[in-house]
Amino acid sequence: MKNKLSLKRRAYRLILHILMYAAAGLTCALLAGLIIYIFYRGLGNITWELLSTSPSFLKDTIGILPNILNTIYIVVITLIIVLPLGVGAAIYLTEYAKNQKLVSVIEFATETLAGIPSIIYGLVGMLFFVQFCSLEYSILAGSLTLVVVTLPTIIRTTQESLKTVPQSYREGALGLGAGKWHMIRTVVLPCSVDGIVTGCILAVGRIVGESAALLFTAGMANNVMNFIDAIKPGNPGATLTVAMYIYAKERGEFEVAFAIAAILLVLTFIINFAAKLAGRKLKK
Repeated sequence: MKNKLSLKRRAYRLILHILMYAAAGLTCALLAGLIIYIFYRGLGNITWELLSTSPSFLKDTIGILPNILNTIYIVVITLIIVLPLGVGAAIYLTEYAKNQKLVSVIEFATETLAGIPSIIYGLVGMLFFVQFCSLEYSILAGSLTLVVVTLPTIIRTTQESLKTVPQSYREGALGLGAGKWHMIRTVVLPCSVDGIVTGCILAVGRIVGESAALLFTAGMANNVMNFIDAIKPGNPGATLTVAMYIYAKERGEFEVAFAIAAILLVLTFIINFAAKLAGRKLKK
């Protein structure tokens, strides 16, 4: 009887292992195939002229320099605003909030907001930031809209990371005479850096890949501007994803669209690597 049970368990474990390895292998194959295909179609179309010029019908040029700059501006502006807000809200909900019912309601609300389609955020952003706040179509309006889009992700990932810190760490720090904020700053946050960095990476991925919300708020202009002009109201700008949509959907220039897709992948890798490096520095 025991031998039969052991044989069944072995067969069950073997089947589970096969299914897990098959699922992992299929996922890796799909991801690798997607990346290879995009680089295969896109890298050959990337030229210095494409990277360093602006699109112009008069000069007959197809350039994405304004789109690259606009993407970087929106990523930087959004992270500057959303990281303090998201991490601060997560710290308050986890470490300071006393009413657990209210905390549960807020957690449910953030989870719900994280699942709302981005085009709805774009519509709300257009009505509130563009029209009501008189920011017009601008990079600033697009960045503020993306703050609302990515805020739930930052809050939830940071919250879950803070919850993984053992309670004994907090009690030990407080027992040694540390104040509440000093304990959070020197003990809890360093132990939660990985989760915060993960939230940052997820937010960057959402920002870089966003197009629907930005079509409603940031506009489709292709003007080269500096960072100071980018944060002023009334200065619209198309990001790389918006430009990719325009070239692929409206102009039918798929070579340029694949080149933009390859650049987006490289830009995402660079930003994620920088976030990981910053996380390691903060942990030391």
